Amino acid sequence: MPRPIQATIHPCALRHNLARLRSIARDAHVWAVVKANAYGHGLENVFEGLRGADGFALLDLSEASRIRALGWRGPILLLEGVFEPRDLELCSRLHLWHVVHCDEQIDMLALHKTHEPHRVFLKMNSGMNRLGFTPQRFRSAWTRLNALPQVDEISLVTHFGNADGPLGIAEQMARFDEATRDLPGERNVSNSAATLRHALDTAAKSDWIRPGIALYGSSPDFPEHGCVDWDLQAAMSLNAKIIAVQDVPIGGSVGYGALFVAEQPTRVGVVSCGYADGYPRICPTGTPVLVDGVRTRTLGRVSMDMLAVDLSEMPEAGMGSTATLWGKASNGALLSIDEVAQAAGTVGYELMCGLSVRVPVGVSQDLQPA
Repeated sequence: MPRPIQATIHPCALRHNLARLRSIARDAHVWAVVKANAYGHGLENVFEGLRGADGFALLDLSEASRIRALGWRGPILLLEGVFEPRDLELCSRLHLWHVVHCDEQIDMLALHKTHEPHRVFLKMNSGMNRLGFTPQRFRSAWTRLNALPQVDEISLVTHFGNADGPLGIAEQMARFDEATRDLPGERNVSNSAATLRHALDTAAKSDWIRPGIALYGSSPDFPEHGCVDWDLQAAMSLNAKIIAVQDVPIGGSVGYGALFVAEQPTRVGVVSCGYADGYPRICPTGTPVLVDGVRTRTLGRVSMDMLAVDLSEMPEAGMGSTATLWGKASNGALLSIDEVAQAAGTVGYELMCGLSVRVPVGVSQDLQPA
């Protein structure tokens, strides 16, 4: 039989999260951000759950082709734009919209031969210093783009670096507003954190929002707020079976390096999941896990193919019991991916994107949201 580990994608949770975000930004169109193979969930696995969005935003032309192959005829936005001139040919063929963030991309457009002008999103570097034109150069870039016959409508976009924390968005938004004053075009500014945390801030109102992590049921500002606080539901569950049970005496250790030493007789379950499956090796003893839907903890160091959990207070659990590493257990209990990520000193994004290719992925047929 196959190794007993399974990731499950919950389309109903995706639909719920999309509806939740749409209800917050009622007047805005919604991009469903599906970069990095839909944050590790799989484009084909999330498509049905997210097809209620107004468009899909991603990075790779190959991913755009996959979305078109699924039957999507609406907008698709390339968040980093094109990387070389021939990419524009595929943009024309697949009717892709794309970000323009540097002079070189404008140069490519100026030389591109096309019968249908392109819809572009001109990006401002409003303070994150990653991609985009500075506020001082933004208007001249717009003027140059606007003069090109290869360009149709120009939308305006920026990206917040601190929407999830106390610095907020006010400073970047002020720069964006000042530099775009009187320029025509739809605005596209709010990511997950800005949508959730600054929904009542009229200055941050935009024509498009582009949620990513929140669609998948992870909180963008954990631990200040958890997914339950934002009414988000887990779109991925990672489950594995207990394949062995050990009774460890006082003074006995568990795992490589003897990082856990029993101070009392301890019943240990060995789970068929390790860092080669995408579970963080750095997770310490005490990282939360569900066994048959009951919360317990990991013990010792995570190894390549296995990890250990504490069954001392769970006499009913044993060989064949299900360990939920994150997501939803069969009894409805939830372990947020953000809790596991926090134990590993990282964020839920990394755990989602780091799911190993050796882990089989299925799609839930749940009729109700996860």
